[in-house]
Amino acid sequence: MSIIQLEPVTTLKGVGKETADVLASMGIETIHDLLWTFPYRHEDLRLKDLTETPHNEKVTVEARIESDPIVQFLGKNRSRITVKALVGRHLIKLVFFNQNYLKTKLLPETIVTVSGKWDRGRQVINVTTIKFGPKTDNSDFEPVYSLKGNLHQTKFRKLMRLALDHFGGEVEETLPSHLLIKYKLASITQALEGVHFPLDANHSKQARRRFVYEELLQFQLRIQALRKVHKENEHGISIQYDLQKVKEFISTIPFELTSAQKRVVNEICKDLKEPTRMNRLLQGDVGSGKTVVAAIGLYAAITAGYQGALMAPTEILAEQHATSLAQLLEPMGVRVALLSGSTKSKARKIILEQLQNGEIDLLIGTHALIQPDVVFHKLGFVITDEQHRFGVEQRRVLRDKGVNPDVLFMTATPIPRTLAITAFGEMDVSIIDELPAGRKQIETHWLKKEQLHSVITKMELELRQGRQAYVICPLIEESEKIDAGNAEEVFAQLSTVFKGKYHVDLMHGRLHSDEKDRVMREFTEGKTDVLVSTTVVEVGVNVPNASFMVIYDADRFGLAQLHQLRGRVGRGQFQSYCVLLADPKTDEGTERMMSMTEINDGFRLAEKDLELRGPGDFFGKKQSGLPDFKMADLVHDYRTLEVARQDAAYLINTDEFWNEAEYKSLREMLEETGALNGERID
Repeated sequence: MSIIQLEPVTTLKGVGKETADVLASMGIETIHDLLWTFPYRHEDLRLKDLTETPHNEKVTVEARIESDPIVQFLGKNRSRITVKALVGRHLIKLVFFNQNYLKTKLLPETIVTVSGKWDRGRQVINVTTIKFGPKTDNSDFEPVYSLKGNLHQTKFRKLMRLALDHFGGEVEETLPSHLLIKYKLASITQALEGVHFPLDANHSKQARRRFVYEELLQFQLRIQALRKVHKENEHGISIQYDLQKVKEFISTIPFELTSAQKRVVNEICKDLKEPTRMNRLLQGDVGSGKTVVAAIGLYAAITAGYQGALMAPTEILAEQHATSLAQLLEPMGVRVALLSGSTKSKARKIILEQLQNGEIDLLIGTHALIQPDVVFHKLGFVITDEQHRFGVEQRRVLRDKGVNPDVLFMTATPIPRTLAITAFGEMDVSIIDELPAGRKQIETHWLKKEQLHSVITKMELELRQGRQAYVICPLIEESEKIDAGNAEEVFAQLSTVFKGKYHVDLMHGRLHSDEKDRVMREFTEGKTDVLVSTTVVEVGVNVPNASFMVIYDADRFGLAQLHQLRGRVGRGQFQSYCVLLADPKTDEGTERMMSMTEINDGFRLAEKDLELRGPGDFFGKKQSGLPDFKMADLVHDYRTLEVARQDAAYLINTDEFWNEAEYKSLREMLEETGALNGERID
């Protein structure tokens, strides 16, 4: 541990108790804490030519005052001072708001350096900062920090300057010399100077480049250390499945597996035989055939005498899986059971007894699977579907119901590669990136709400041919605060439009589970023609006869969610359509609508969604595994992330990393974060 990690910030001149308390509230207690508090931007203080400065752009100029100040009082504690000033050959006005003390200082022939927004039409600069005298210092970039309390930028900059001057030389280099040379990275002292007080734009760029790489390398080292610890210490079970039986099962599947499905099946089956525990993420776009792949893996484990478990986030999805897997596996003699919150107590008791006795081979369910009284006879293979909808602890509880069972996580939410190797970097990743042959592409159209009549006309054409339709709304009921389509109102409208011709039903999250089951069952069986619903149908509902979808206020949804919703149609042999009804009020909303009409590939859409919304919002909530980086940006720095991942994977398996002195800081970081104990700290 270096001296700056121990040296309290109170050793700096100007840090008394009051300032120390404010700094502590910002997480700054040591010199190290202070130096690693990076500015969120820099003020560009380079002098600019007004003739080349666009309207409303921030500008810094040297000016000579040419008139006495005119002071206007605008009300309580509000004032405006206006002076004429000469900037080069331009006579302009400088305006200062609420800086009444300047009226005695802004005297004719005084030279000032000012920054502010340039109003080109009125020839006025609305001044935000002023320094008396010509610009003399060399710094063209002034750091701006996120501060608390009454701590001002000027004082904080002085403290940072003091810290760099007195302790900058004490900062230990954290990256090995061969990486600094290989990537032409700034040293730690150069980078700290460049991130806080850059001499020019390139100095700032090189400082950021070094810290981005270092942050991503440290994070990827933690991920790779976790992989190493898990592989070395978490002994799994070697499931010696019956290959001939698995081949016979595959031959009973009524369609040819895609090349991607075959590749992923081989990856999973290889993991099953390994003595280390499988920890694999299976990604597949909507309709790519993940369920069949899961069925083959489950059947392989069952042929070796093990039980399987599949946990889904909703009852609808659990029932869907139970139906699909029973159809595939029961002809092979596999005993399948479904356990959910709505399973009656008598049936539940029988299921639990049979499970413990080994009379059930595959148990499918919701969170009900992780209750304490659910005991398996010999659990060997665990699958969690839409795994990001479960907490880390919930996934662990299910896993611990077996003795080191193999674990497969499935998701139909295509995750951009940058997030996959960050959030799930300790897992092996399999991707089904190919749709089954003959699957027709869904036609997607974006229309304004005023065109609703033509949408209903098109919907009725589909209904006449015996097809079914979804109508998706963002809200359940009318809201005073949000102007958006609500399911109850749309249901009432469509019930009137189609009265006597087609049956319309309503589905949303507030319905009792029995009512939800009835609504979904009747739609699945074709008794309901039009299902008006909120996003509860987003995942897992499989109705091949549904060929038409309307999404009200589509601009209120992210691209990933829109793609999930769209994936509820196009599951049969009929041409399917998705209509986005939206009047977006932002450029981002417009871009989302255009992307949906142009892109059908879920992975390309996921990349676009990440670009538009950023990693923090990609999953719709804070996702475990996505760290808050000080410098790195997963969208723009994805190439550096790839390089850091490759470097970390190599380093973690070399003797030099674990023994040589130049890697000491990186080893200490792994110890401090708990990665060497198998702990995931984000």
